[in-house]
This record gives sequence, structure tokens and C-alpha cells, in this order.
Amino acid sequence: MLTECIPDVFGFAPVEGRKVMAAFDGGKMTSDAGAMLLGATNRTINLVGRFAGCFEDHRAAELIEHEVRTLVGQRVYGIALGYEDLIDHDELRHDPVMAVLAGKLAARRSDCAPVAGKSTLNRLELSRSEPTRYHKISYDGAAIERLFVDLFLEAHAQAPQQIILDLDATDDPLHGHQEGRFFHGYYDCYCYLPLYVFCGRHLLVPKLRRANVDAAAGAIEEVARVVARIRTRWPRTRILLRADSGFARDDLMTWCEANGVDFLFGLAQNERLIAEIATELDLVAAKSQRTGRPERRFKTFMWMTRRTWSRSRRVVAKAEWTKGEANPRFVVTSLKRNETAARQLYEKVYCARGDMENRIKECQLDLFADRTSTATMQANQLRLWFASMAYVLLCALRRTGLAHTPFAEATCGTIRLKLLKLGALVRVSVRRIKIAMASACPWQDAFGPTVRG
Repeated sequence: MLTECIPDVFGFAPVEGRKVMAAFDGGKMTSDAGAMLLGATNRTINLVGRFAGCFEDHRAAELIEHEVRTLVGQRVYGIALGYEDLIDHDELRHDPVMAVLAGKLAARRSDCAPVAGKSTLNRLELSRSEPTRYHKISYDGAAIERLFVDLFLEAHAQAPQQIILDLDATDDPLHGHQEGRFFHGYYDCYCYLPLYVFCGRHLLVPKLRRANVDAAAGAIEEVARVVARIRTRWPRTRILLRADSGFARDDLMTWCEANGVDFLFGLAQNERLIAEIATELDLVAAKSQRTGRPERRFKTFMWMTRRTWSRSRRVVAKAEWTKGEANPRFVVTSLKRNETAARQLYEKVYCARGDMENRIKECQLDLFADRTSTATMQANQLRLWFASMAYVLLCALRRTGLAHTPFAEATCGTIRLKLLKLGALVRVSVRRIKIAMASACPWQDAFGPTVRG
């Protein structure tokens, strides 16, 4: 006899003689109740409204169900909640919390949901800098770039005495035939080579680039734009650029020197540089052999290349002997000897640059900044901006709402997993919307300070 099956009902192992059944028939429920924290954060900094203000809608107003602000917010919230694909929104458009975040509980048309599905969102992602017959939504790229810097400036109650801007290039692997893809020998794949600029956890520049360029390509233009906007608000703040050896280019260092910006860049080793610290390497090698431990010494000297640099600059060298071999490292800087000693400059200031790689990992692994799978670079740059805005929103939540909770230093992925991905029953009445979350939620103590903050 055939077993009778009920569609969409799942059976599991019985417990104490009782059948265990499951189905997606709970009605007005959500798996993203914690997204209300994102909404509260957005009301504090108005990220979605200002981001949407960088777009212009040329669609016929009388035919529009979903405004640009709704589309932009839906995309940013969706990425923050872990939904990187537009197709996810064909079901999410019926999610009651997404409707609450959009401020729109019901659609005007009977055949629509409160928020948009994949096709309408796709029109947003394919928007261009100038509207066309088939692309009615346009955007101002320069305004979006300014917004990142403005959000960074507004995150500070007062101007700091000094800030460090970290620059880095990373690979964005491509698996199709996207416009502008090139094979990169170092990363051993077809990819883009986006440029990022961070200040601590704050993201100021996510710039998509082709992979057939130098790591520092376009850095002067981006740094000049960011520095000019920062100095408009903070004219007395000292600015230090920090990056690896890929940015130790004469034109960038010359620009810094001409514009009163300090720099600290890694410097690729060569025979001439190693010859400058030959004595120090001999000393640490001998000491390491006696002690059986790694040893290091530091040296400062003025140095310039034979052809590429326009002047000599201060170089700090680390002469290290470890694991039975030499491990020399070099940095070039505009900082004077009386400001920072060689060891402190390298170990405390330069090596802290490595934390920026964790920020890039958050953007790419937690917020899908490497999901650049559309055909054109223009559309992929827009995708990068959406992912980056989701990162900025989560950082604002961490800074403004989670500062006095166990999540004050948590990654974006941890915040999403433990605070945003919460199941809840949503009840909508005439007077209120009640989002009933699980009483057994282990992180509920963080909500009080977060919402009040």
C-alpha cells in the first residue's frame, strides 16, 4: 500500500511517541526579525534616503508601484541580511519585516507585493549614469562616492587630531566573460582589481577596476578627492596614507609631499636595499644562532631609486633572522626621525595595516562585494556600491547600537547570524505591529541597549 504524502509537509523522527511535522505554512512570520535594528540604525544616519537621493527616476509616476527609495533600501537591507541574489526577493517581497522597513504594509495594486521582486530590482541594478529608453533609472556616481566620505565624517563627534587612510587592492575573481576582465598573474585567475580605502573600520572608497592595471592606478585621483572633502570639514586634521609596496610609487609620494599628506608605504626589497643593512643582518644572524630565537634590528637611512624616484626619502629597514634565514623588510615614509623611532614605526604603525585585510574580507565574504557577475563594469560597480552601503550600515549599527554589548567588536557576519536572523511571528492590527520573537533567544539582552542607543 502506498504511503499517503501531504505536499510541503516534512516528517522527522518522532519524540516521545509524537510525530514531528514541519511545513512552511506559518503565515505572517519572518526569519529576519532582527532587521528592525537595521531600520533603527538607518533612521539615525538616513543612509537609505541619502543613497536613494543619488538616483533619479524617469519612470512614469502614475505607473510606479515601488519608488526608488524602496528599491534601494530593499537591496541594501537584503545584502545585510545575507540575500545576495535578486531572485531571493521574489519570496522576500512578501516578508512582513521587509514591508515594515519599507514603511509600506500593502501595495496599491492587487497584483503586487509591498516591496519589489527580482525583475524590478534588476532594473535598478542595470541603471546607468544617463537614462535611456530602456533604462529609466539613472544615478550620479560622483554623489555616491561623496556619500561614503560624508558618512565617515558624520560618524565622528569631533575632528580627530590624526587619521590613517589605508589603501589596498584585492582580487575579485570572475567566472564568466564580464566586461573588463583580465587574467592577473599574481592572483592566477581572471578577475577585477578593486581599490579600497578604509579608515579603521570605516569604508571611504570601493572602486572597481580592471585587472590589467598597476595596484596604485587611480590612487592619486581617489585620495585627492577624499582628502579634499575631509579637509573641508576637518582642516586641521593630520592625514597619513598607509599601504603596501604596491603603492610606493613616486607620483603618489610626490603628490603627498606637495599636499601636506604623510605616507607610510611598504617598499619591495632589492639588492641595493639589502646591501644597506648587510651589517645588521650579520649581527642578528650571529645572535640568533647563539640564542636559538628569532632576532631583529632596525635601521633608518635616506635612499632613492636610480631612475624612478624624483628625490631621496626616509627608509626604515627591519633586519631579521628567523627560521635559519634572513627576512629583511623595508618601508618608506615622510614621517621624521624625531616623530617615530624606527622600531615603533614598523611594528606599531605599519604592521597595523594588516587589519584592513579583515575589513576587505568582511565586505567580500559577509556582504558579497565580490558578487560582480553582471555583464558590464558599470552594473558591477553599482553592485559593489550596494554591498559597500550594506557594510557601512552594519558598521553604523555596531558603532551606535552595539557599543556596550558583547557585539561591540563583532564582524558583520556574526552580527547577522546572532542578531538579525531571528524568527518571529508578525501580528498587524489597527493600532500596532507586533513582532513576537522567541523567548529563548540567547542574545535578547543585547536588544535593549541597541534599540535605546
